[in-house]
Amino acid sequence: MGALRAKMIEEMKLRNFSHRTEQSYVSAMVGLVKHYRRSPDQLTQDEIRSYLLHLKERGLSPSSRNVAISGMKFFYHQILGWDEQKLFLPPRKGSWRLPEVSYWKEHRSPIWLFPNRKGGSISIDYAQRIYNWAKHKAQIHKGKGIHTLRHCFATHLLEAGVDLVTIKTLLGHNSLQSTQRYLQIRQPKLTGMANPLDLLRFPD
Repeated sequence: MGALRAKMIEEMKLRNFSHRTEQSYVSAMVGLVKHYRRSPDQLTQDEIRSYLLHLKERGLSPSSRNVAISGMKFFYHQILGWDEQKLFLPPRKGSWRLPEVSYWKEHRSPIWLFPNRKGGSISIDYAQRIYNWAKHKAQIHKGKGIHTLRHCFATHLLEAGVDLVTIKTLLGHNSLQSTQRYLQIRQPKLTGMANPLDLLRFPD
């Protein structure tokens, strides 16, 4: 792809796409180019749609095909400037199965919410991979790492009225000062608070 590939990567970086999303989108375009052995700007809409059918016939999962569709839409719409009339790809639709909820009750760990196969805690690296996978699947580009979940958890507790000492214990901070620096209170929460002076009752 040459220059087109470099431009695609540059545009994704400007939009703060995760590294994993960048790799997935580029990989989708590389697969398309290798299939036809032509530059992607020389392909027709029918050829692109035929390639998606080819991926389905190869047995690729709906989620993998959805990633390919997202990558192609980004390239042709954002890089080449094609509109929906020139390139229309089917809506992304993933497979859905009823989740099984009997697992936590029957196999839950007495200590860990998400234990590993040996009953211990999962590694930080594994938790980070799950987090990035979920972000990619949901097409969420905000939040740099799993620490964002920790920050949101603590902030929501604070906004729900949980005291700082309790939040400090849940976060595992050694000092209350660390908790105070870490948390942020949203401005609407502050402006919506009642003035304590209004609660005073003065004698007639």
